[in-house]
Amino acid sequence: MKRLLIADLMRSQGELDSVLIQGWVRTRRDSKTFFFLEVNDGSCLKSMQVVVTEKAEGYGTSKSITTGASVSVKGRLVPSQGKGQMWEIQADSVELVGEADESFPLQKKRHSNEYLREIAHLRPRTNLFGAIFRIRSKLAYAIHSFFQEKQFFYVHTPIVTASDCEGAGELFRVSTLDPKNPPLDEEGNIDYKEDFFGRSTYLTVSGQLEGETYATALGNIYTFGPTFRAENSHTSRHASEFWMVEPEMAFCDLAADMDLAEEFVKSVISQVMESCSDDLALFFNFVDKELKERLEFVISRPFKRVSYTEAVDILLASGKDFDNKVEWGVNLQSEHERYLTEEHFKCPVTVYDYPKELKPFYMRANDDGKTVAAMDVLVPGIGEIVGGSQREERLELLKANMAAHGISEKDYWWYVDLRRYGTVPHAGFGLGFERLLMFITGVANIRDVIPYPRVPGHAEF
Repeated sequence: MKRLLIADLMRSQGELDSVLIQGWVRTRRDSKTFFFLEVNDGSCLKSMQVVVTEKAEGYGTSKSITTGASVSVKGRLVPSQGKGQMWEIQADSVELVGEADESFPLQKKRHSNEYLREIAHLRPRTNLFGAIFRIRSKLAYAIHSFFQEKQFFYVHTPIVTASDCEGAGELFRVSTLDPKNPPLDEEGNIDYKEDFFGRSTYLTVSGQLEGETYATALGNIYTFGPTFRAENSHTSRHASEFWMVEPEMAFCDLAADMDLAEEFVKSVISQVMESCSDDLALFFNFVDKELKERLEFVISRPFKRVSYTEAVDILLASGKDFDNKVEWGVNLQSEHERYLTEEHFKCPVTVYDYPKELKPFYMRANDDGKTVAAMDVLVPGIGEIVGGSQREERLELLKANMAAHGISEKDYWWYVDLRRYGTVPHAGFGLGFERLLMFITGVANIRDVIPYPRVPGHAEF
């Protein structure tokens, strides 16, 4: 008999004489001549109630079926006599597949998210985390659907790279050299020419630079993969390993880049709200009572657009005593971004034209000589979720930017080549997948929206 998913059975239009479900026991309740099981198979938030009577095959050996055990149940799908559920299964047979030791840590009580991070291998079996990771899957599908429908090509950029796209130096080194006895050069430094790749290599911080090479051949491309930052940050919004979505478009300027970012964010949120309504209800009811209204507000109204200069003026005029200094030429901090989105405009905000000193070498210089064609999309509750720019397509200006940032033309010869051979205006952005998931679910900590969080001092599992 073919296994059926509980998610499908919950949508059944009528009784079924013979069904098979397989899953994990959430709870067990015993009476004299029968017992109830709540079985969840991970396909949806709801569990299926199973009624096991003395007539059911396996009843006599069922004492080992406890919370956490895996079971296989055959029976009839019938209308439920209990409240809050349409269907239940009257078991013809129940089989213990995998016993759960009495030390099973997920009992019928509320566990804190901090505790569940310590047992991250088991937390997907809880309602909250099961819902988070089903939504995560649907969000990834929505992202691919958005770009594929717009005829973007999906490009896989390298995980191991010799380039530092952001120029911040927060890189994880990749090496096979013996750390206790590495080869040294004539000056006594580690000789990475003897390493596996014959040079210094790192885990990627972004696929953007390589993505640009494909955008200038295929037109519109996107990457969607893991990125790594060796940033010693312990905030609720930062992780050392996370996923990035990075579209890159040829023949595109900053205005079109901002248009796409706004359309993209609205589209994927809409798709997830439609396809994950049952799971999202948990977050609307128990995580953030204002979440549904906030998401509907975001997808139904235009994002506000202000220049960096205007944003600084608004912050200075606010009268707020911010912890971090506000002045032109200084990066906006999370508290500044949240003030703009949550208090001043009360909607997502796209800030553009940042001071050139704050941004990487590849961003296009504006005519004012002070700013670059960069943009960030800020959302309530999170702050920045999208960062992008028009790229510098003019050869001499790119070379001047590289010199100003201490970037070697020799190391990035292939990137400079793009400006020599058929250069075009082009633009793109990067979106932090986990931050978008935090925004959609209202979950406050990035450690709770990625299966196994990697943060400073922690690489468990």
